[in-house]
Amino acid sequence: MLMTEMKCDIKDITLADQGKNQIEWAFKDMPVLKEIQKRFIEEQPFKGLKLSACVHVTKETAALCVVMKSGGADAVLVASNPLSTQDDVAAALVKHYGIPTFAIAGETVDQYKSHIRVALEHNPDIIIDDGCDIVSTIHAEKPDLASKIIGSTEETTTGIIRLQALEAQGELKFPAVGVNTSLTKHLYDNRYGTGQSTFDGVMRAANILVAGKTVVVSGYGWCGKGVALRAKALGANVIVCEVDPLKALEAAMEGYRVMPIAKAALEGDIFLTVTGDKHVVDVQHLLTMKDGVFVGNVGHFDWEVNVGDLRKHTTEIKKIRPNLEEYVLDNGKSIYVFAEGRLVNLVCAEGHPASVMDMSFANQALGIEFLVKNKGKLENKLYTLPHEVDVKIAELKLKSMGIEIDTLTPEQEKYLNSWKF
Repeated sequence: MLMTEMKCDIKDITLADQGKNQIEWAFKDMPVLKEIQKRFIEEQPFKGLKLSACVHVTKETAALCVVMKSGGADAVLVASNPLSTQDDVAAALVKHYGIPTFAIAGETVDQYKSHIRVALEHNPDIIIDDGCDIVSTIHAEKPDLASKIIGSTEETTTGIIRLQALEAQGELKFPAVGVNTSLTKHLYDNRYGTGQSTFDGVMRAANILVAGKTVVVSGYGWCGKGVALRAKALGANVIVCEVDPLKALEAAMEGYRVMPIAKAALEGDIFLTVTGDKHVVDVQHLLTMKDGVFVGNVGHFDWEVNVGDLRKHTTEIKKIRPNLEEYVLDNGKSIYVFAEGRLVNLVCAEGHPASVMDMSFANQALGIEFLVKNKGKLENKLYTLPHEVDVKIAELKLKSMGIEIDTLTPEQEKYLNSWKF
């Protein structure tokens, strides 16, 4: 399909050939997703179904959308973040893959919201969401659409928190699969992907040495563990801030210092929020920080660091480098903010490597298939993919890496399934 025949909102169609190269490059390092695509082409599990996807528009998510279309889905893609879009990838999806895409790097909040409306106007049967943006908008503004929807999959911790709230209040109007709760997603993506891509973003944006600095990580979930682990590996002194006693204890036993953010604010050199919550680093913390600290967010959207209220205490904002701004404060200090408080790893860098997203998007694709196969059989609640699906994804990944593992002998199987000695 030619771009002239397709409704879309992208920056520049002439970037499409470079974007196609990017998508093909990503696919080379996504063997699990390629295996799933082969089966989808043959079985066409989504034939006749409309898919609305709201995700970061990168070469990796493009690969997921291509796979879903290969399975028969009539797909529309919109951006889940105004700053993370790769414009060449968006152009390639339109020109070379025939997927209507509505995403422009640096789009305004109004543009972002208009693109969400496009996703709703597509009248989807199935949804792939990142941060629950489509699903929460349907529940808040377009509940009439819910009766047609088979279900949705959710990529992030933030989105799962929203879905859990909807379910707890009895308001969730269709089934959802929390991809983030699958082991092959949160172990691989959140821990290993987030840790690496975060410091990739920090280094690209600021070109600073991490070794010897004090890095404060707010949140010690799987993503926070990954960020803390990589900071430590780079030679940083790591402080963890937590509200969960179990996670705080785990961080302490891993050798990190653990304290409230009010205390950590006085010591840190680099602050990274990884929680999915609001104002984790609030304005009172920012104002007590040392002169010249760096502050960034690795959670969802742009509210974990209270940049909005920080502006009220700012006399000047200087653009130092792409995605790095100096906030000159009325107390005489300066704070360097990454990516306007948006996602450091996706705005300042390129997000996770393709080999990491291979696992996440295998879960996404199989999550949608699970919902379609079980249409009418599921309650309006949040599900985790069956354990055997997780195991199958891990097996495919190990095979692609050339790794073999042991198998139990019949005697060992019998022993493990018996209570007798």
